Parts: sequence; C-alpha cells; structure tokens
Amino acid sequence: MKLHIERKEDTLAMIDISATEDELAKIKQKVLKKLQPQVKVAGFRDGKVPLEVVEKNIDGQRLQTEFIDEAINTLYIAALREDRIRPVGQPKVEIKKFVPFTTLDVELELPVVGEVKLPDYKKLNVKRPEVKVEAKQVTEVIENLRLRAAEKEEVKRAAKDGDEAVIDFKGVDAKGEDVKGADGNDYPLALGSGTFIPGFEENVVGMKPGDDKEFKVTFPKDYGAKALQNAKVTFTVKLKKVMEVKKPKADDELAKKVGPFETLADLKKDIKKQLEHDAKHKAERDYEAAIVEAVTEKTKVKIPESLITEQEDMVINEVKQNTVQRGLTYQEYLKQLGVSEEEYRKTEINKEAERRIKAGLVLSEIADIEGIDVTPEELESRLQQLKGQYQDKQMQAQLDQPENRREINARLRSEKVINLLKK
Repeated sequence: MKLHIERKEDTLAMIDISATEDELAKIKQKVLKKLQPQVKVAGFRDGKVPLEVVEKNIDGQRLQTEFIDEAINTLYIAALREDRIRPVGQPKVEIKKFVPFTTLDVELELPVVGEVKLPDYKKLNVKRPEVKVEAKQVTEVIENLRLRAAEKEEVKRAAKDGDEAVIDFKGVDAKGEDVKGADGNDYPLALGSGTFIPGFEENVVGMKPGDDKEFKVTFPKDYGAKALQNAKVTFTVKLKKVMEVKKPKADDELAKKVGPFETLADLKKDIKKQLEHDAKHKAERDYEAAIVEAVTEKTKVKIPESLITEQEDMVINEVKQNTVQRGLTYQEYLKQLGVSEEEYRKTEINKEAERRIKAGLVLSEIADIEGIDVTPEELESRLQQLKGQYQDKQMQAQLDQPENRREINARLRSEKVINLLKK
C-alpha cells in the first residue's frame, strides 16, 4: 500500500492510498467468502460453493460494489495505523482510479484532531495538598451528633437561638414575582445555625407561634444562583411552632449512645481518624485533577468544531439531569443564573467541553508516548470488581457490552497515565 497523508489544515487531513495487487486479491477473497452462503448452485451444498464458482454466479456489479466498500474500509483502517491521526468523523471518499480487483487509488478527506503539542510533563511541579484535621472539625462532628441525639419539646414562648422554628415562608423579587426555590411549608429552621441566607434567621428570632412577619433580605454577592446575587428579596414568614432543642452533654454517655465507644475520647479519636481518611482521599483526587489540569493548560491542540459541539451536547445533558434532581427544569436553572441558553452554551458549556476533550487527548497522547496499555487481565479484573457492586444481573451484563468495555479500558489507561505523572 502506498500512502500519502497531507494536513490541509490543522483539523483537516487528505489521505491518498494506492493498494497493491496482493492486498486487493486478499480483499476479493474475503468478499467472496462473505457472499458464499448467499450463492446456491446445483450440485453444491449451501455455503460450500467454491469461490471461483461464487464469482461466476453472482451479479458483477454487486461484487464490485461490495469489493470497493470492503477495500476502502480495510485501507482506511490500515492508514490510521500507519500514521497517528485522530479522525472525528466519517471521511469523504473519492475513487481516483479503479480497475476491477487489480487497481484501486482513493482519496480520503476527513476532519481530524490537530497535532497534540505536549509540554515537558516530566518536569511539571504540582504541589500535593496538605492534609490536616483540626480540633474544631472534630468538635463540629460532636455537635452534629449531639443535635441528632437531641430531644425536642414544643414551647409557647418567643423563638431564640438554639431553637428549631417550624415555618412557612415565601420570597418574591422586586417585581413581586415568586422566587423559585425561596419557599417552603413546615420547614424546620435551626436558629443560630447560619444555614440560611444571612439575615433570615435573625428576623425569625423573637417571633412567637402564630406570628406573621415580612422582611427583606439581600442575597450574598457570591450566591450560587447568579440571578440572585445581591438581589433584594422580600420574605413573608409564618411561625407555626417553636421547638426547644435539648442536646445531651458531650460525655462518655453520648459516646456509648452513638456507637461502640466506651469514652468520649474514643469517639473523638475515631472521628479524627475518619476525617483524616476522607481528607486524604479528597486531597489525592484534587492532586490528580491538578496534575492533569497543569499538563492540559500547557498543551496546544486544535480541536474540530464538530467534536466540541458533540461534547457540549453531552455536558448540557448532564446539567439537565442534575437540575431535575434538584427539582428544577433546565430553563428555570438558566433563569436563576440570569443567562440565556445561548449565552450559557458559549461561556460555561463551551469551556467545559473543550477542557474535557483536551484532557482526554493529553492522557491518550502520553499513554501512546510512554507505551502504556491495559492488559486483558487488568480489564477483566476491573470488570469483575464493578460487577460486584451490582446485584442486578441486567446491570452486570451491561458492563460486558463492547462500548462499556471500551470506556472502562480507556478509564484504566488514563489511571495508569495519572499514576505515572504522580511519580
């Protein structure tokens, strides 16, 4: 096979292929074998007709069509192996010359990922996050355990910090329109906890059961929903009940009540150990993400628009699933952010799509350079591990689907690259 590859642009390649007679002869034999079961000739059993007889008894035009399709596919795959180009779509095919079964010259035009220009990834210095658990973190967990073990008693006095106020509330904007997510019924609000919008809990303190109150609260400038940042919202609150919260003492009895501990010191030791384990796990994930980000930021590569658009659609679908889980539609979520669908796609979604694609290309490129691959045994081991997480036989069977095996294989390969970079 004679092969010539020319990059017309960073993201467009032209491939000229000329097949040899030997290559075409093998392809012809393969096509005839594929057609063999479909040819019936008197005196021969089904599927046992000699290939030279198959050729004489099948429509010539059909044979040529099947031959050309098989030849182009075979030559295309061989060309991709010869040169490390990454196609992102189907090629446009032009047959330059064809003499049945002996000569075939084709030109392929296909969109590709541009050349991946990596930095010297072996010299990048990424600092590993420091893991430290402070005494106040242990105290916070103890306080949460005390709250969970607390007894609550309804009282008829004014609400104060430390109480649980059961409220109905509703928020409207400056135009008097309802603010999505700023309403609730029979909501148990822990006064003094600081879990609500700054200024809200303070306004509930002093109210008595049955009281109604209207007040304005300004949302923080860094509030998650962009549309509500610095927004002034008017809340109407009805206090339905005041529950006095009686928390048990932080002592040995509490330790025995919440777990298999003899003393409070044992409980604190266990809490610290668990916090350290969680902190180390998170720090390691953050460290790995920082390593990939550091290499990705310094890598140069041109990505075809079609690939970016495809990834954008995938990111948007993820966002929509997440918003549904939070009880919002996608349009309501965009309204909270204060952006149109087009603006959100051009900014946040486009940026995330490019980051994901680029990171994937970086890991794949390093794997190729370093000769990193996944053995069949490693893939099978991971598959068995994943299957063990599901009781559902159907879910286990899904993991054996070719596309899922490929995805798991790619994930394993990426993990190996990240481990190399960590070293």
